Amino acid sequence: MAKILVVDDETDLEILIKQKFRQKIRENEYEFTFAVNGNEALKKIQLDPDINIVLSDINMPEMDGLTLLSRLSESSPLIKSVIVSAYGDMENIRTAMNRGAFDFITKPINFEDLTLTIEKTIKHCIQIRETLEAIRENSILKMYVDETVLNFMGGREFESSLMANESVDASVVFVDICSFTTISENIPPDDVVKLLNSYFDIMVKEIIDQGGYIDKFIGDAVMAVFRGDYHLDRAIDACLAIRASFEKKPALSKKISYSPQVSIGINSGEMISGNIGSASLKRLDYTVIGDTVNTAQRLQSAADPGQILINNISYEKVKESFNCRKVGEVSLKNKAGLVIVYEVLG
Repeated sequence: MAKILVVDDETDLEILIKQKFRQKIRENEYEFTFAVNGNEALKKIQLDPDINIVLSDINMPEMDGLTLLSRLSESSPLIKSVIVSAYGDMENIRTAMNRGAFDFITKPINFEDLTLTIEKTIKHCIQIRETLEAIRENSILKMYVDETVLNFMGGREFESSLMANESVDASVVFVDICSFTTISENIPPDDVVKLLNSYFDIMVKEIIDQGGYIDKFIGDAVMAVFRGDYHLDRAIDACLAIRASFEKKPALSKKISYSPQVSIGINSGEMISGNIGSASLKRLDYTVIGDTVNTAQRLQSAADPGQILINNISYEKVKESFNCRKVGEVSLKNKAGLVIVYEVLG
């Protein structure tokens, strides 16, 4: 339903409008509101921000139509205005258009022309709102879909690229916020979400700074992947920066002594990259899978608060670049034998 505000100090116009558009009003296609000057019109718009169109006279007391146009351009740019005035000289038309009027109709009103103008203006309003909604949805989409995937949208490559699977050499990182489940049981839900998102922002910044990307958020943990040159070194650098940032975080409050710490597992090697999920449910997750990924998650599970753990294979790759301490042999879930584990110190 289109909401139309008529602004005119001639009260007879209200009666005419209601008579001429009685069918549209009865069928709930149009809803008219009336004001006698610009000041009253702005108050009506404040009370009902869903108004789409303003039909306004020029010559009115308190605030004229041209001033109202300027105010609407500043406060309500989505509202489209049509000037309906006896002052149809070129100077008034030019001034009205320069101040944002969508159209101009002269009095005495030709209601057939007014009807067509309203219909045209409604279509324009709908197009604007649909465009803004598409932009908003696209902005939200960018929060969930990898930018590389978005770049293919609209082309034939889109579908085939989504279905492409490959083996890649990369490093995968799991970062868990220690004891967050416990603290989440003691503060309001809104505060839990805000706090968790603020912690995630810290992780995301450091991961992106080192050229990694977020694969997924898992509860209060993050899974990230690093590809390209020196991907293991960059993954470790990111994790060291994350740990340092969390160590600087103060306790939540005097009553809640919780200070966040992270436990981190890193692994490097070959993994499968592709879309995993249910095609019938139309829910696919562009991710990496394989033993390399599983081992990284197991290393994170074995890490104490503040620890960054890697296995001996990763240690041999980075031992000349990072200071590491041998933890020893540990048992990792679903691993047949013991795994030699190192802690990255700096």
